[in-house]
Amino acid sequence: MRVARPLLLLLLHALLETLALRFSNGFYYHTIEKSDGTGEIHFNGVRLHVESPQSSVSAVQGSNVTLPCHYRYEPELSVPRRTRVKWLWLPTARGGREKNVMVALGSRHRSYGNFHGRVRLRRSAPGDASLVINPLSLDDIGRYRCEIIDGLEDESVIVELEFKGVVFPYYSPRGRYELTFQEAKEACEQQGACLATFEQLFAAYEEGLDWCNAGWLADGTAQYPVSVPREACGGVEVAPGVRSYGLRHKTFDRFDAFCFTSSIKGEVYFLQHPLKLNFTEAVEACVHDGAQIAKVGELYAAWRFVGLDQCDAGWVADGSVRYPISRPRPNCGTPEPGVRSFGFLPHHLKYGVYCHKVRW
Repeated sequence: MRVARPLLLLLLHALLETLALRFSNGFYYHTIEKSDGTGEIHFNGVRLHVESPQSSVSAVQGSNVTLPCHYRYEPELSVPRRTRVKWLWLPTARGGREKNVMVALGSRHRSYGNFHGRVRLRRSAPGDASLVINPLSLDDIGRYRCEIIDGLEDESVIVELEFKGVVFPYYSPRGRYELTFQEAKEACEQQGACLATFEQLFAAYEEGLDWCNAGWLADGTAQYPVSVPREACGGVEVAPGVRSYGLRHKTFDRFDAFCFTSSIKGEVYFLQHPLKLNFTEAVEACVHDGAQIAKVGELYAAWRFVGLDQCDAGWVADGSVRYPISRPRPNCGTPEPGVRSFGFLPHHLKYGVYCHKVRW
């Protein structure tokens, strides 16, 4: 039996309409052809929303932190859906590479790289995809993207992780402007810190940091903060701010460093000792007390986070002599709080010592 051509065309058109309605993971999608022949996917059903109540979260190194991320459907679903949660780390420095943090599907999850074993999803309520990191390390700073995937639906939100901390200038025992970029990075790390970012240096400037020597930052630029303009720091006519030499050659150019430390594990204290000590004796005295000689970053962290205040000069790990003042007073240096430094002195000279003891 032959079918009339108009009827055949009608049946063919109906079949094509049926095929155009596609089903994927519980959602219906309808392909509508535009006049230029290209297709648009239109979602007929509920809409996936991903949001965070905070665009940035602050924490300290060694603590735990929760990066909030929630997803919901509109209209609300009566039956929970099986969605995939993906967290990615986005570095703040230019040229940095995006990294996978974790992926979760139902009760199964996988963490990656140096995040392995330190991350989990909070899941305190339906739709809670918040990321918990414990403990935090200095390398964790950056932006994080929470991505929720449900079939063809894919929505995300970005949460920035910032560290509360303190920025301090640091120079080589060889003298000023002696550090390449790599040497500056290593010098900060040796003192329990890392190279500061521009954002961290700018925040320190806003809090009053004034330093007339340029130092490397994490992005490969050399900059310095000036709160009080003066002739030796770019001239009195130039407004206060963070002065920049721009991007510099990381091997051939030499500057000081701006280091950033975020927390302290344990206790930093001035060792009560009956005698003044040379550097070697100072190191041994801390070990004898069940501790280690304190690093510069640890001394700054103790001053900043626990208010360590001691008007006694003491050796620290890099061979310099320093002391922390939280309550400025006569005979204890300048009128501003800070960590005072005598610089790198001959190791045979006698001073006290600052020790660092880890508390378990």
